[in-house]
Parts: sequence; structure tokens; C-alpha cells
Amino acid sequence: MTTARPQLSIVIPAYNEAGRIGPTLDAVLACFRETCIVLEVIVVDDGSEDDTVELVTRYAEAHSGHPVRLVRNGANRGKGYSVRHGVLEAEGEVVLFSDADGSTPFGEAGKLLSALADGQADVAIGSRAMAASDLARPQPWGRRVMGWVFRNLVRLIVVRGFQDTQCGFKAFRREVARDVFGRQTLDGFAFDVEVLFLTRRLGYRVAEVPVRWLDSRHSRVRVGRDSLKMFLDLFRIRLRALRGRYRQIQGARP
Repeated sequence: MTTARPQLSIVIPAYNEAGRIGPTLDAVLACFRETCIVLEVIVVDDGSEDDTVELVTRYAEAHSGHPVRLVRNGANRGKGYSVRHGVLEAEGEVVLFSDADGSTPFGEAGKLLSALADGQADVAIGSRAMAASDLARPQPWGRRVMGWVFRNLVRLIVVRGFQDTQCGFKAFRREVARDVFGRQTLDGFAFDVEVLFLTRRLGYRVAEVPVRWLDSRHSRVRVGRDSLKMFLDLFRIRLRALRGRYRQIQGARP
């Protein structure tokens, strides 16, 4: 295994992902096998109650020539906490986080990396809502309605200028990732909005990039309870900003 600093860190939050984490890791490694990119893959276990930890551990041992490692939250803390934990553990020059279901194929990472490489952006986010986005398998009607309502609330309450804040495929320059996620506080699904709010507040340049999307029918987001939590989190972001909560970096680790 190389001892050079990774060029790219991929962070994958995982909660009870025993059924698909193996194929997801296979897809990551296959995507980058023929490139010269020095890669690390960080799976963050969020207190899984299935065999996720055992499977990732065995995978890392069986693929010892590849940089796959496991970090653990110790309890179920939420997706926002898991992504923050993984990002602050990452050593890559670019840090990308992706959902464990692979809804955005890892082959789309090149689009985000290109947006960062040309010097025009500090952060690149995948988008399902642009004209050039490829919705190979769109979300069910109910979730599309929920997404439309949430996007408009985000624009009204927190931050404007983004067509899709919730696509789980975002890349950051390492120093930007540490600055932003060192201030991020939300542990739930609305953490993406807080992250984008902070990138804007801190003056970083964000590129929104159309990506291919294949919706997973096993989403962890529950339309009723989680939608209410996400809605309330929008007001928490605004309130924390007014109280100066985001002025100080919270620390190098969660």
C-alpha cells in the first residue's frame, strides 16, 4: 500500500448497509483502478445493527492492497455526523462524500474533480435538477414533491442559488472541507443545507454540476418524520447563524 498522501478521499456513511456495502466498494475501486489517482476510501459506520462492520473489516483485509478503512461513530448519530466524522478523518487533497446506495455512479466523480481542477471552484456538488442532469431512474412522485417543497423552503429560509442541495455527491478541496465541516453542527439529513450555507458564508466558490442519478428504492429518509426534522433544521441553521454559532471551528474531530 502506498504511503503517499491520497489525492482523493471518498467518504461513505453507512447505517445497516450489509446488503450493499460490498458492491458499493467494488464499484469505487473498479472506477479508479485504471487511473493514477492515489485514493483512500473511508466507510463511516453509524452504529449499524447488522453485519456492516464485519463486512467492511473483511473487505479491507481481503483487499489489503487498496486503501479501504473503517471508522466508527460508536452509536447511531445520524448522516450529518457520519459525513463530518469521515471528512475530518480524510487525508486526501480532495474529499468527496457519497451515499452508500450508489445512486450517483462513482464514474460521475470525474465531473466534480474537473470542476475543482480548473480553478473556478472550491466545492463541486452533484445536481439532479439541472437541464443536463440524467435521471436514469427518477424518484417516486411523493419524494419529488417533498423535494420540491424542501428546495423552496431552503431558498426562502437559508440560502439561495442552488437547484439541488440534497444530492449526496459533493467534493471539496481538503482545506475547504476542514474549514466548513469543522463548523458544521447538524447531525441529520439537512446537514447538506448547513454545509452549503457555510460555504457561501465563508466565501468559497461552489460549482453545481449535472450528474447521472439512479434512485434507490431503499432510501433511509422517511417522508413523514424526517421531513419535519429537516424543516425544523432550516430554522436551526438560521438561528445558529444569528447567535454566532458558526464563527469558531469546532475542532479537528467530532
